[in-house]
Amino acid sequence: MIGIFHRMTFRGGVYLPEDKDKTKGLSIQPIPIPERIVIPLSQHTGAICEPLLKVDDLVKKGQKIGEGKGLITSPVHSSISGKVIDISFQPHPLGNDIVSITIESDGKDEWVDNLKQNEDYLSVEPERLREIIKEAGIVGMGGAQFPTHIKLSPTNGNKVDYVILNGAECEPFITSDHRLMVEKSSEIIEGLKIIMRILSVKKGFIGIEKNKPDAIKAMQIAEWGTRNGDKSAIEVVGLNVKYPQGSEKQLI
Repeated sequence: MIGIFHRMTFRGGVYLPEDKDKTKGLSIQPIPIPERIVIPLSQHTGAICEPLLKVDDLVKKGQKIGEGKGLITSPVHSSISGKVIDISFQPHPLGNDIVSITIESDGKDEWVDNLKQNEDYLSVEPERLREIIKEAGIVGMGGAQFPTHIKLSPTNGNKVDYVILNGAECEPFITSDHRLMVEKSSEIIEGLKIIMRILSVKKGFIGIEKNKPDAIKAMQIAEWGTRNGDKSAIEVVGLNVKYPQGSEKQLI
C-alpha cells in the first residue's frame, strides 16, 4: 500500500510558478477585533438560517445567532461580542442578497457563558460527535461549503474504508494550509482521529505536496506522538508538485 501511494499520481497536470515564498515562512497571526461585522445567515449548502436575535440584542462570541430547518443546514455563530444593530438583506459572495446580522463590537471579545468543554472523544459515541460538529456549525472550506455532519453520515449502509486529509494546497500564492499544518499539526491529527472514530475507519492518509517539507515533517512528528502502539493508523504521504493536485478526484 505504501509503495503504491508513493508511485501513483494522476495523468497530466500543469506546473505553475508557486510564488509562495513571501508568506510560507510567516506565522499565523490573530486579526484585530473589527468595529463592526456583517454575518450572512447562509454560509453553507442547504437551508438558509433564520435569525435568533433582534436589533439591540447583546451577543457574545461563539453565540448561535442563526439556525436553519431541515436536514441539510448548519447554524451560524457570532465571531465577536457586542450589540446587534441591523438585520437586513446584504450582498453575498455568491452574487445575491442574503439576510445578514450586523454586530457592533463592544471591544471585550467575551465568549458565550454556556460554552461547554467537550469530553474526551474516545468516550463519546459517534452519533453524539456528529451532533457536536453540527452544533458547532462546521462546514467544508471548498466552494460548496457542505455541512460536515452530513459528510460524516454515510447513507444506505455504505462503508467508508479510508479517510484522506487534503493538505496539497497546489494553488499559487496561498500558504494558509501550509502554515496550519506546521503550527497546528497535533490538532489536525486529533481531528483526523475523531473523523476516523465517527466513521469506524481504521486507516487515514494525509496528502501534502513535497514542496512543503516542514509541513510533512511536522505532521509526521505529530502523528508519531499520538500513536497508541507501534503500528500507525495514519500515514503522511508526499505528493508530486503540480496543479491541480489538491482537486478531489485527482487527489484520490
